[in-house]
Amino acid sequence: MEPTEIPVVRIAAVDKTFTSERSRVTTALQGIDLEIRRGEFVSLIGPSGCGKSTLLRLIGDLVAPTAGRVTINGKPADRARRDRDYGIVFQAPVLFDWRSVEDNVKLPLELMGFDAGRRTARAREMLDLVELGDFLHHHPYQLSGGMQQRVAIARALAFEPSILLMDEPFGALDEMTRERMNQEVQRIWERTGITVVFVTHSIPEAVFLSSRVVVMSARPGRITDVIEIDLPRPRDVETREQRRYFELVTAVREALRRGGADAALDPVGSAGGPTPVAAVGSIDRAAAEGGIG
Repeated sequence: MEPTEIPVVRIAAVDKTFTSERSRVTTALQGIDLEIRRGEFVSLIGPSGCGKSTLLRLIGDLVAPTAGRVTINGKPADRARRDRDYGIVFQAPVLFDWRSVEDNVKLPLELMGFDAGRRTARAREMLDLVELGDFLHHHPYQLSGGMQQRVAIARALAFEPSILLMDEPFGALDEMTRERMNQEVQRIWERTGITVVFVTHSIPEAVFLSSRVVVMSARPGRITDVIEIDLPRPRDVETREQRRYFELVTAVREALRRGGADAALDPVGSAGGPTPVAAVGSIDRAAAEGGIG
């Protein structure tokens, strides 16, 4: 789908610093200005520790900016969080093994007070969307890693957020599964029209999925370039063989080098994830103040 010109996310002059127990101050982000339009798929890419995950968490109001302003749908980020404007998918799917697949997807709807009939209908609709409608009564430990992430995506979409935040969701998957998940996420994005902000270490993944790629420098993280991805959609296996695809991969790699980042990015990244409660939307900001990745 094509994005509109309406900014869903506005980030203006944002800085973020962290202070350790020994009062050591680390600047994670500095001077961040970014607008994301409705319906865009925007990837954040940069070296480990550059602050791209911190930027995602600022958008989701999991941490607060030290300076500057973040607005979501014209509202302060904390209001947008209370209004459930976004769903979040982390690298670890954080599913509950004692709950069925269907009940895992229902969980945020339970916390939000949806009635039983609506919870069931919505959970099954979302599981059909991620092509897991035949696995309603399975448990997470019975699923592959890619299938577990599809359950996590279904859960994040269950309450109809306007923005989907994805923090290296495929970093722990093998290459073949990761490519299949790239196809799945593209299909879901095109079906739903949701705005996606996606953190990745993988240049090819960012180019394949995105409308725009936001390139960040090494810490303190700054936006050094924004590259429009003009590959036609829908994209498929053949897209990765096109000359334009390779040109854009090269353009992103060169932008990283110009910004002082190491272009040999880690395709896997950190295996750390949120607490189970964080994954379903009731997130304590203080508990999230720990990372600068």
